[in-house]
Amino acid sequence: MTNASDRLIWSVDALAVAATDHLLEIGCGHGVAVSLVCERLTTGTIAAIDRSAKMVAMARNRNAEHIASGRSTVWQAALHEADFGTQRFDTIFAIHVNLFRQQAERDLGIIRRLLKPNGAFFALGQPLDAAATRATAESIAAVLEAHGFRAETRYGTVPSGSMYCVVGHPEPIDG
Repeated sequence: MTNASDRLIWSVDALAVAATDHLLEIGCGHGVAVSLVCERLTTGTIAAIDRSAKMVAMARNRNAEHIASGRSTVWQAALHEADFGTQRFDTIFAIHVNLFRQQAERDLGIIRRLLKPNGAFFALGQPLDAAATRATAESIAAVLEAHGFRAETRYGTVPSGSMYCVVGHPEPIDG
């Protein structure tokens, strides 16, 4: 098993990855979650992006075997700059990444377009202050709901603290 923090293991467990899923991680950092997801895939794949060239290099190095096998791709891009072509994802997730601070409408619109029917977006994290866990999750859920997602919030505890998982399911667009 990949050497991973308890918060990343909890987060990937919360995704309930199926062996055939196609996933996108936004803000992959060192690529540890990519490794954990790849351990659960057979015919599924994971694409990962990060804005930092240094993090992308580290994630590619850590996941070289998964990239070579075709289970994973990792590249440098911000969500709004990435070109996914016709790819669509069962699950899109971000662990401890604040996507919604400045461009929630843009970023959630992109996520909505990239999700397959019945797909879900997961925002997961561990606030530095455990007392902020519920308020942080509720804030994320409110943003999702304001932008056409039905939000479901889950909580957990790991040895290093309190965790949240906000799952966004796109509501049908009227029209």
